[in-house]
Amino acid sequence: MAINRAMRAALHVLAYPEVDIKKTYLVEREIKKLTARRLKNPSLYHIWEHKIFCGDHEVPVRIFMPDNRRRDCILLFFHGGGWVTGTVDSYSAVCADMANMTGCLVASVDYLLAPEHRFPAGLEDCYAVARELFLNRELMEALDIVLIGDSAGGNLAAAVSLMARDRGEFLPGRQILIYPAVGNDYSENSPYPSVHENGTGYLLTAKRVQDYLALYRSSEEDLKNPYFAPLQATSFAEQPDTLLITAQYCPLRDEGETYGQKLRDEGGYVEIHRIPDVLHGYFSLPVRYGPVKQTYEIINRFLEGDNA
Repeated sequence: MAINRAMRAALHVLAYPEVDIKKTYLVEREIKKLTARRLKNPSLYHIWEHKIFCGDHEVPVRIFMPDNRRRDCILLFFHGGGWVTGTVDSYSAVCADMANMTGCLVASVDYLLAPEHRFPAGLEDCYAVARELFLNRELMEALDIVLIGDSAGGNLAAAVSLMARDRGEFLPGRQILIYPAVGNDYSENSPYPSVHENGTGYLLTAKRVQDYLALYRSSEEDLKNPYFAPLQATSFAEQPDTLLITAQYCPLRDEGETYGQKLRDEGGYVEIHRIPDVLHGYFSLPVRYGPVKQTYEIINRFLEGDNA
């Protein structure tokens, strides 16, 4: 069902206020923790006892077990939240749903957040966990490993894949990018229509994305770095088979689809699906919500494919 006039009015009221998130990000983190969907059975996950270090600190990983494990696969998940406000706690219900809906183990990475830890700190945490899993396959019983992330987490998944190719240490076979943030310009100069069409009045605003980028980056030069903004890559070859899912009323829609097309143009296997009549962030809703259920149907078909 298309968004009607009444819904548009409600969305305008609910849209992120144009506040200085440099002053409010700590409060927003706590609000997300408090308002996140709660797990019905917290025993469904545990903190992985195996220690993974990135530099001088440990990177915690939270493991979610499906009620019915039916795939020899682990989904390595990087959560969203603009690299600033999301947490593994606020995504626990999402990860539990993901495990049950796919029949896979889900490993959620508790990467360092900006602005306390700016680019590339969080990305290096994600890379360190991926590297550990890919190079020490016995840790997870040699399970098939699939990268997955939403929004800022989609950015991190794409960046880990590019970094893995460039460093030559391992290469993921598949990645699932859900409305990923892969660009670097959300101003009036953005080349993507979705930034202008959906950048106000649809919960996530273009200004909010710009503010997140400002908190995440270490310098202006980061905006040209493909590990910061994957669309800045000079080559899109040798990348994983990719499932890319976008939301119709999301400012990130067009850049995500462009990224998928660039991977496809380099000969990669890419599926691009635009979910109609939904907003950025819809994937965190309960699975009884039709578009979430539809998204898992798409994900399961991709996981069942022989394209890996």
